[in-house]
Amino acid sequence: MKNVVWIMALILFTSCQQDKIAYVDNVKLMEEYQEKVDAETKFKSDETVLTKKRDSLSQAYQLEMQAFQTKSQSMSQKKAQEEYGLLQQKGQFLGQQLQQEAQAAQTANQVILDSIISTVKKEIKAYGKANGYTYILGGGDGGSVLYGTEANNVTDAVVKILNDKYKK
Repeated sequence: MKNVVWIMALILFTSCQQDKIAYVDNVKLMEEYQEKVDAETKFKSDETVLTKKRDSLSQAYQLEMQAFQTKSQSMSQKKAQEEYGLLQQKGQFLGQQLQQEAQAAQTANQVILDSIISTVKKEIKAYGKANGYTYILGGGDGGSVLYGTEANNVTDAVVKILNDKYKK
């Protein structure tokens, strides 16, 4: 009989234990994570450099085309067509070169973003384990938390940990 009481008490105890659940506002976390902010600043800077380069090359090419048009009036038709063909090839080459540079920058930026997301996920997992959470859900736009009390929101704590580690 005593064993039955202990078993019932143990079953009651284990069934009363609740999962410890929290959530992270993904949008806020990514807006406040300094590494992400710095990466976005770098991306914008890189984009500005590429835009200036594109504009500069484009302007130089347009000037070259205008000079050709002026010069072509005194050329034979065959010579003008040959030079125009060369200028077109040069324009296509410049366009391809700029497109390749833009794609390379975009690929590099995506690698950085993927690394940041991986770091965030690892840190959330470590935070959950260290603080005894059974689940940490993702909230914010597109997240799985439609409502949660502020007491269950661990976003600020995770952002602080991430930013402290990033500073080091």
